[in-house]
Amino acid sequence: MRLMAQLRDIDRALTKQAARMPPGVGRVLSAVEEMAESTKLWCGAAAAMAWLGGWRGRKAAATGLAALVVAQLVSNGLCKQLADRPRPPKEWFPHDEADDRPDSSSFPSGHTAAAVAFTAAVAPTWPAAGAVCAVPAAMVALERVQSGAHYPSDVATGAAIGLSSTWLIRRAPRLILRH
Repeated sequence: MRLMAQLRDIDRALTKQAARMPPGVGRVLSAVEEMAESTKLWCGAAAAMAWLGGWRGRKAAATGLAALVVAQLVSNGLCKQLADRPRPPKEWFPHDEADDRPDSSSFPSGHTAAAVAFTAAVAPTWPAAGAVCAVPAAMVALERVQSGAHYPSDVATGAAIGLSSTWLIRRAPRLILRH
């Protein structure tokens, strides 16, 4: 019980800290998140990789999109249906971004799950593309807290779902062939 109270305190403190970022930072983060909305950014990146990257680009794109789909299914299709966590209180945010957020459960961050899954799946096949994708992925994760859409623990759980989805997609062929 004490541990849960400590985690709530940490979530609250980190959320309030992120809410106080300078307005210019918030605008940049919001612009990147808007590009990532409905996975547009990651689908665009996959298309560019497939077109410009030859065999390696097509493999990175396919693996990234597969991991992204699994992460979305787990985070939005399963976890959000099971968890009913309210969004952070609007009064914590000195800006009006907290007024424009979904009504669904805060837990976990599906945006972060998708961003991390795509990036982590691309990186082993095409490290340079993975490094490029890591920048907007981190910005999306930060924006989800800064805007009031999620607590840091929602984002951390979304990242864990993204990494787990990547692990599953990268291991699935071996697991299937083994049986």
